[in-house]
Amino acid sequence: MADGSRTIEREAEAAAAEAASEAKAEVLKRAVRPDAVVPETKAEKRSRRAKTQWTEFVVDVWITNLNSVEFGIYKHSRNRAKSRQFTTDMDIFAEIIENGERTGLLGYREDLWKKSTGMDKRLVFKLFNETLNWRATMDLMIGRSLQLTLGARGLPVTAFSLNTGDHEQMVYLERSANKWPLLPENFSFFLLEDGKPTFYRLRRDLIDLGGDYTLYNHHNLKIGRLDGRVFSIGGYWKGRVKTEHADPRLLIVLKLFCGMLIFNHDARRHLRTLVREIAAGKYTPKLEKQETDLYMNPRRVR
Repeated sequence: MADGSRTIEREAEAAAAEAASEAKAEVLKRAVRPDAVVPETKAEKRSRRAKTQWTEFVVDVWITNLNSVEFGIYKHSRNRAKSRQFTTDMDIFAEIIENGERTGLLGYREDLWKKSTGMDKRLVFKLFNETLNWRATMDLMIGRSLQLTLGARGLPVTAFSLNTGDHEQMVYLERSANKWPLLPENFSFFLLEDGKPTFYRLRRDLIDLGGDYTLYNHHNLKIGRLDGRVFSIGGYWKGRVKTEHADPRLLIVLKLFCGMLIFNHDARRHLRTLVREIAAGKYTPKLEKQETDLYMNPRRVR
């Protein structure tokens, strides 16, 4: 028993000596260079990582329409009765999972995208909660996207508007036209709260296998991450944002963004085709009424 006590005592003395040595080295460095940045010790790094808290979610894209939300007799009609935002051509294609439970559903207007042509063809996504109550809408703005694409001399630049429910301000998310071949794409947007904007940038990874993006704020600090699963047939993203930055609207934007990534390539190809055909005189530029309403002047005389 005495030997065990002496062993513990020696270990305690060794640990105290090591801590004292580290503290002494730090003081000496500051004495030589008071403005020098002292590297973190291993213990400090572990402590800092442990204190970092994340708000996480998962976007899981289904392979088929054989799901509990839509499959069944009269299921679509019942869903429409729950929310007027659930249109006749609405197709639910993904679920949102948080803390192991489904908290939301992603859908898009299938006929508007698959059956329409020319400038009538556009993407409209909608976010519902688990009981199919509407939460947010994301629209591909054909007019704005064509403007930016023409300005970029044919490089497809997609622009989206987001209505995040009960907030007064719209959110506009756009692909950057500053894009070199083979280099990763960037998307940007900002959120307005009490007249103060907070800017964000989503940058695709240079070495990317599953559709991975890193979220930066306007201080160019990494505050979030979207990790795409490599071996996924439909699509699967695990998103996380540092808790101190996890504004509810920011999370909504990221969830809708993950749903958009399934259509990202096709949307760019659609814009590239539109620009060529409009230039060739095949189409007369015309916008759908629902998109035209999004450009209306709020100060117009009514």
